[in-house]
Amino acid sequence: MSLSPSTEPIKLPPMLGLPADFTVPDVIPLTTPSVPVPSIINTERALERAAESLRAASGPVAVDTERAQGIQYGIRAFLVQLKREDKLYLIDPEAFSDLRIINDALADAEWIIHAATQDFPSLDLLGMRPRLLFDTELGARLAGLERVNLGAVVEELLGYKLEKKHSQEDWSQRPLPESWLNYACLDVDVLADLRDALEEVLEDQGKLEYARQEFAYLCSLPPADPAAKKAERWRKAKGRNTLRSVPQLTALRNLWFERDKLAQKKDIDSKALLSDAALVEAAQKMPRNVPAIMAIPGFRTRLLKREGPRWVRAIVSASRGEDPAPYTIPATAPPPLKAWETKRPISLEILSEVRKIVQRESERLNIPAQNIISADCIRRLCWDPPEPYSQEALLEALRSHDVRPWQIEILAPDLHEVFQRHLG
Repeated sequence: MSLSPSTEPIKLPPMLGLPADFTVPDVIPLTTPSVPVPSIINTERALERAAESLRAASGPVAVDTERAQGIQYGIRAFLVQLKREDKLYLIDPEAFSDLRIINDALADAEWIIHAATQDFPSLDLLGMRPRLLFDTELGARLAGLERVNLGAVVEELLGYKLEKKHSQEDWSQRPLPESWLNYACLDVDVLADLRDALEEVLEDQGKLEYARQEFAYLCSLPPADPAAKKAERWRKAKGRNTLRSVPQLTALRNLWFERDKLAQKKDIDSKALLSDAALVEAAQKMPRNVPAIMAIPGFRTRLLKREGPRWVRAIVSASRGEDPAPYTIPATAPPPLKAWETKRPISLEILSEVRKIVQRESERLNIPAQNIISADCIRRLCWDPPEPYSQEALLEALRSHDVRPWQIEILAPDLHEVFQRHLG
């Protein structure tokens, strides 16, 4: 089902007295929000007034954030936009230790967010997390829309064209230009109407309960632990696979964490400070003095001109074998598929059949296969099926992988038939 405007311009009847060639555009550019752009909230008193106003209002609240990824260090938000009823709020989170007062004011409200998992990490840092959620991006996926970015979904369902030209700006800049604030307001200004349009589409398709369960699941996810995520992230450095020895890997790890500490201190994105390629080359060559490290492209910059000893210490420590990095870490996921044929051929057969079931249901429901059930869940379930096998054991295994009830209802009967046939 598509509610998009016609691709052909609309010609109006001649009795309106307009020129014969006058047409109505199929998509209307949206350049200003429905209410004036408010002043930025950056004082405690203004924040308290905003919390009081939000608490007194009713209905859902639209929420969005603007970050400076690729420019500033970390994932923090530099602007939080809200709209409840007919009032917009722009909050400068850098002016406050957290925004728990806003979170408390919205404790019982449904939050409308587009792609909530992208905003959750920044909101978590501010002490904000919804109890009730409508994720318009996820709703669009479940509705079967081909494109699910905010601009595309707004155009498809509301007939408006949003400008996205400021999405990659440095939102840490102060003061923020008026044109940026206008852009930021537009994103939340449309969310309530978009939510209602998507709810109608999902209800017509019989998928509204699916969406409600997905939104509740997102709300139940615990905040991510930044330290845990960072511990092994150095292994994802581009080019790491070219390093062939433990000292080289250890040097890369040491350099990666030194870069991270320095980036945090200077409040600049780590890769903007020093590229992965430079770290990997330094780990390959293992230079032992400042001139040698500075000869590697990327290390001789204005921001790094006094940091040579930092890198040398990291490399020398690695060369001495201090706290060596494991060449590999224990795998928690199933092995690559090429290993299944010899190690567990029955699991491979089950996986092949399960994938066909998921793809069939994806096509039948017009929902992406990844939203029917995650590929990781399928692989884990097929690699290590319940033993001894029973239908109840399968249901319990699905629940343990956080498969939602609507997904279990769709998949479990056919999955049981496959597992029962192979495992008895």
